[in-house]
Amino acid sequence: MSDNDILKALSQKLNELKQELSETLASPEDGDALLKNAQEDQEKKYQIPSALPVLPIREILVFPYMVVPLLIGRELSIKSVEEAMAGGRKILLATQKDARNENPGEADICEYGIAAEILQLLKLPDGTVKVLVEGLRRVRIKGVVCENAHIKSASIETVEEISSETPEFEALKRSVVEQFEKYVKLNRKIPVEIMMVISNTDDASRLADIITAHLTININTKQSIIEAIDVQKRFNILLKIISKEVEILTLEKKIRSRVHEQLEKTQKEYYLREQIKVLQKELGEDESLSGEADEYRRKLKKIKMPQECVEKIEKEIARLAKMHPMSAETSVMRTYLDWVIELPWTGETKDNSDLKKSEKILEEDHYGLEKVKERILEFLAVKKLAGEKMKCPILCLVGPPGVGKTSLGRSIARALDRKFVRISLGGMRDEAEIRGHRRTYVGALPGKIMQHIHNSKTKNPVFLLDEIDKLASDFRGDPASALLETLDPEQNSSFTDHYINLPFDLSKVFFITTANLAHSIPGPLLDRMEVIRLSGYTEEEKLNIAQKYLVPKQVSETGLSDFAPEFGDDSIRHVIRYYTREAGVRNLEREIGSILRKYARAIAAGKKPKSRTITTADVETHLGAKKFKYGEKDLSDSVGVVNGLAWSEAGGSVLKIESAMMEGKGVLNLTGQLGGVMQESAKAAFAYIKSNAKKLGVSPSVFKKCDFHVHVPEGATPKDGPSAGIALCASLVSLLSDKKARGDVAMTGEITLTGNVLPIGGVKEKVLAAAASGITTVVLPDENRKDLEEIPKPVLKKLKVKFVKNIGEVLKILIK
Repeated sequence: MSDNDILKALSQKLNELKQELSETLASPEDGDALLKNAQEDQEKKYQIPSALPVLPIREILVFPYMVVPLLIGRELSIKSVEEAMAGGRKILLATQKDARNENPGEADICEYGIAAEILQLLKLPDGTVKVLVEGLRRVRIKGVVCENAHIKSASIETVEEISSETPEFEALKRSVVEQFEKYVKLNRKIPVEIMMVISNTDDASRLADIITAHLTININTKQSIIEAIDVQKRFNILLKIISKEVEILTLEKKIRSRVHEQLEKTQKEYYLREQIKVLQKELGEDESLSGEADEYRRKLKKIKMPQECVEKIEKEIARLAKMHPMSAETSVMRTYLDWVIELPWTGETKDNSDLKKSEKILEEDHYGLEKVKERILEFLAVKKLAGEKMKCPILCLVGPPGVGKTSLGRSIARALDRKFVRISLGGMRDEAEIRGHRRTYVGALPGKIMQHIHNSKTKNPVFLLDEIDKLASDFRGDPASALLETLDPEQNSSFTDHYINLPFDLSKVFFITTANLAHSIPGPLLDRMEVIRLSGYTEEEKLNIAQKYLVPKQVSETGLSDFAPEFGDDSIRHVIRYYTREAGVRNLEREIGSILRKYARAIAAGKKPKSRTITTADVETHLGAKKFKYGEKDLSDSVGVVNGLAWSEAGGSVLKIESAMMEGKGVLNLTGQLGGVMQESAKAAFAYIKSNAKKLGVSPSVFKKCDFHVHVPEGATPKDGPSAGIALCASLVSLLSDKKARGDVAMTGEITLTGNVLPIGGVKEKVLAAAASGITTVVLPDENRKDLEEIPKPVLKKLKVKFVKNIGEVLKILIK
């Protein structure tokens, strides 16, 4: 039964009552009696018995003062209705906790329900019953009477609602009404006339129930409002619910509006396109793409490419000819064909075969770096003899920042007379950046490699892949794995980009990669490349680089070519020693530029400097206080203090290692931000000393009475690696034997539990750091003899280099 049917039934009932009233009222006394009887009937109606038949309801709730039709089909529920009709028409409407339960028991119904009166009953042909019920009052179920495990009736008590007339409650009530008004405007299913009913309702409890009945919320939420005896609490619940529903409906309205606008736009576009088609047809114009397809075919004939590729492209051109000119796919196809046809399938530059000219270019651009230059000249020589059979090498330049790896790529391209392209791989995480996106993606493009090959208009450029050790990976793929095919000379002759989807020959591309640390590069990728290591520059090399390259470059960039300032060797050395601390020359160039900018400012202001020569005093004037110390290490002899040698990306450094002991139980403490490997080296050294105490002249009892502390200063700087092993051991032996260690000796080497000294890396940088710090003797593992070839002879003349095989030889040199 619909709401309209209910209203019609009530209206008919009202008219019948009016007719009956008019017939009955014969005198005023009769009217008074009738009114009194009506009042008594109304009071009797809301008098609830202490026990009522139970009608479990689901999927719908009835609130007090509301008339609702119910369709009843369960046999037990029909019996409850019949019992209620026989006993005064009153029945208890109890909400089921689980609507799927067909035979609810005592535990399956909620504690609070609604006492209701059955107004009408209609038995239907299919055996079901339709009743019209009116909610009367909230009641609490005290107990139930069951028959065959099914609820028959319940003992109940009426609930006295808690209400307060405070300003706060009035404000809350108004807020709920205001929000509900917004809800009604947004929800098309609720008639706006309901707001008139609400505005004429003074009773707060009844107002809350009317609003709840019209909300589209689940039955459990409505039940929580029935159970809210405190009217203020009921309004608080309603405010939260309605506010949330208003927010959701507002979003739904916005979405519907956007969809409607989009549909209107699409329909408009379709209408306009159809108009264009009709106009073109009337004018006799050809709307097909056959002319454009013919142009692509003419371009294709001029390109020499594999037959397999030609056939695939011809298919794509044929597809284009059949497409509608205004379709979105046509634009995608045009873009694809433009990319494919414009690729340099055959175009390549001729290499410079003059070895002397190439050598001259390499020398002009870079000082030192002999290994790299020699490898490039070897490539040119072999290519000159072998011709086209020669495969391009794939070089990996590994070295600290600022030594010229990236600029070296440009020089190689200039020496070979090839185009130069560069991409930075630092932080790249998406495989599609290398291999491109498939054409099914919106806005798809080729990968970086094919883009740069396309832009260079040659198939044999020098291609620099910068910062290859900074590649990352995530859910989008692993770019390092995508590079495996690119950097494999056996595979890259048929490199297939996801977007181009045709094999392209990259075998003539001269790939150069750069990295700071080789161990950060994945093993399979590193295996495909020829690694050339670039070490940090010596002071003399930095001086030559500054005078030959950096100073002229900065003079030109600061506009001082006419004034032509000059740096003396001493002033350059002063900058290197006291204002930079690096393996390369980047900061050196910045400091030189900073000095020259001060001169440029003075000249621009009309204050011409007295001299063109920049002295050490001028350096300090323009750069301020010294940033670093040079040659000012404490080289005095001390007990328990030894000089170690360390390596980092910025070059080498001298590392003080200090030891101390105090009363304790033989515990070894390590401080100074030491990494796991360095801590293990210290423990190995300590174990060697304990196991060889008598041999080293140390009393074994000291390990039971004392604790030992090893500290490596500059505690804020993390330190790690095994190369400090012999220095840690020597420091502890000096402490335990109470003999001074020489302060002019520095050492590096890994120690074993048997006292043997193992080789280490970074020898050149460490020896250079020792020389710069005023050290006179350097102790190295015997297996590092070969590394002396890399150290400049002027540096070796300043130092005594001692090679050792075991810790005993170290102690003979160090301990006085």
